[in-house]
Amino acid sequence: MECDMEPTGLAGADASQGVVTGRYSDVMMPTFGTPKRVFVRGVGTRVWDADGGEYLDLLSGLAVTSLGHAHPEVTAAVNSQIATLGHVSNFFATPAQVSLAERLRGFFDPSARVFFTNSGTEANEAAFKVARRTGRPRIIAMEGGFHGRTMGALAITHKPAYREPFEPLPGGVEFVPYGDAEALRSAVGPDVAAVVIEPIQGENGIVTPPEGFLAEARAITREHGALLWLDEIQTGMGRCGDWLSSGSEVFEPVGADIVTLAKGLAGGFPIGACLAAGPAAELLGAGQHGTTFGGNPVAALAGLAVIDVIERDGLLQRAVELGQRLTDGVSALGHDRVDHVRGQGLLRGIVLTEEIAPAVADAALDAGFIINAPRPTVLRLAPPLIIGEAEIDGFIDALPGLLDAA
Repeated sequence: MECDMEPTGLAGADASQGVVTGRYSDVMMPTFGTPKRVFVRGVGTRVWDADGGEYLDLLSGLAVTSLGHAHPEVTAAVNSQIATLGHVSNFFATPAQVSLAERLRGFFDPSARVFFTNSGTEANEAAFKVARRTGRPRIIAMEGGFHGRTMGALAITHKPAYREPFEPLPGGVEFVPYGDAEALRSAVGPDVAAVVIEPIQGENGIVTPPEGFLAEARAITREHGALLWLDEIQTGMGRCGDWLSSGSEVFEPVGADIVTLAKGLAGGFPIGACLAAGPAAELLGAGQHGTTFGGNPVAALAGLAVIDVIERDGLLQRAVELGQRLTDGVSALGHDRVDHVRGQGLLRGIVLTEEIAPAVADAALDAGFIINAPRPTVLRLAPPLIIGEAEIDGFIDALPGLLDAA
């Protein structure tokens, strides 16, 4: 697939992929390794690299660009706001900031209050502080959980390879097996401030808990007066077929005390949010937390535009339908390297029978499909909510060849 338009946004006289990758390696810290491609333009579900290659984006920048690339409503909202008022700091308010907080509260709880951030990690840092303000010393997190890379978020992230280089981390955090209600019940007592759970573990390979686990967690935390904190950074804002996967009547409605959001919230513009309801909404007082850029009017208006389009175009139901189409289509292949497909809505993990997921993701990229391998046996797909049936079917048709090439 080739791009029939000149790439834009290039810097320097020679911006071919090889040259830019070399420059990248020279100036960037080596935290991400060598980039697999240099992308320069995107429209809808498609992106183009610096050499003109075209790709179907089935990852949405890790579940971020929920309306695809260069969506006209989001672009218009950002352009109009940056041309009017781009930043004022949180000494002041803007209508966009307040309006977005009101909309998010409507998805969660009428008593909720909002703290805006620039990312999911920062949203979890705010939630960590809310938990600390209870005065209780312990937080219970899940094995396999991922909540970010800053020190507080890292403290509740389970993977040892992420944690160990930066220890000692903030203390008082203990881990229990994800989905094990009895282990959770044994761990929670009157000294627990909060239990933090991803409704679906994204970085662990799109792992879904047993039916009823979130409801059990709600009952356990309520019994001991602990906060239930749900990290919906990857699962929220329509990704799984409702504004909150944990609040959906289709899946498993749970009334949390804290919800954190980011990724798809503004369709690619950096923003995150920590929402707290009931007594938890009052725990952070004046001067106890802050942010320079969080909730700026440009990000807030982008978020409002994303919500409006999802509602107008019926994309919540579409995520449910197309996610099921993807699952059914992959399952119907009957390929011996596919075990099963898991997830909700348009957050899906194709579980393989062999540890070949990274090689399959590389083969997919070479074939013009962007996916990734969060685990050696799992392929993650999180396409834009605007994706079409034919694009889903095209990937399904190509998958056997990608599996055989690995």
